[in-house]
Amino acid sequence: MNASRDARLDVGVMFSFRNPAAWRRSFVDVYRDEIALAEHAEALGYDTIWLTEHHFADDGYSPSLVTLAGAIAARTERVRIGFNLLLLPLYDAVRLAEDLAALDVISGGRIDVGLGQGYAPHEFAGFGIDLADRLGRFREGLDVMQGLWTEDSFSYDGKHYRVKDARLCPRPVQQPMPPLWIGATSPPAVRRAGRRGAHLLGLANEALQHEYEQARAAAGYSLDDAKVLQLHWTHVAEDDDSAWGQAGAHFHHLLSVYAGWLNAAAAGGDTAFECKVPPLADLRTSGDLLFQPAFGSPETVADILHASLAAVRTTHLAYGTMPGMDPALTRRSLERFIADVVPRLS
Repeated sequence: MNASRDARLDVGVMFSFRNPAAWRRSFVDVYRDEIALAEHAEALGYDTIWLTEHHFADDGYSPSLVTLAGAIAARTERVRIGFNLLLLPLYDAVRLAEDLAALDVISGGRIDVGLGQGYAPHEFAGFGIDLADRLGRFREGLDVMQGLWTEDSFSYDGKHYRVKDARLCPRPVQQPMPPLWIGATSPPAVRRAGRRGAHLLGLANEALQHEYEQARAAAGYSLDDAKVLQLHWTHVAEDDDSAWGQAGAHFHHLLSVYAGWLNAAAAGGDTAFECKVPPLADLRTSGDLLFQPAFGSPETVADILHASLAAVRTTHLAYGTMPGMDPALTRRSLERFIADVVPRLS
């Protein structure tokens, strides 16, 4: 089910603050440039800045999202700031609830809280958390955060959390709490998001979208109120060849890193599939990729996104930036996207 064409599409851009070895620069410069791009995106008219989290990555994949969101909130005035996503089992949920409440205050109520379970074994090992506990920590963490945000005095007695008479102050600006999103890549996890009445962080997967809608309806939540983000790795240039020439190697790096993490999870029995990444020379013509990118001229990118909008419910569209790309190229692509692609999507 696609988003209603009567509703305005929320257009966002996702930054990952990555610094791959092939294009390595000072992290000081990377962070400065990404935050400047977020400012520029607001000036261009983007609706949401999305931030994404991983840990212990060789390219520095952004590990500290609340810090980054605070920096962006201080440098912007209108744009919303969303998480796609925070790996909740790796956090103390009480501390995270406090930090996000403070962030909502700093931003004047512009925060969207996206949460997920995580899957990469090395991340759980690095935090000293048993991967087998991730679902329990996720469920209980959600209960704790929602309780702290919505109840004057909150207590909880679970396996992973024991809280007694906790009072959150300051409370979030957005009442009763900031919008809650859940990211999921399996049917059980997507159904869990629907049963919770949470919004969905998606990847334009029709089957998972159907599972989410069914679970949401069965739990008594209106689909009309559901927000669904679809993320597309994107780069816009004057023509298709230029776009692929500029973005191809960066996208190959992105795919290779994700494939490594997913394959490690598969080796541990956590996923049922193995990811293979074709050589860079074959990337453009391969129809069997973990993610299908939206690279090309404005016309080509609009056609790709039109097909996605027709296939899956989309209230929020996220342009995923390329790791390690020259900031000047990313800046020009963002300008082309908002000026020449988005008007074609209405």
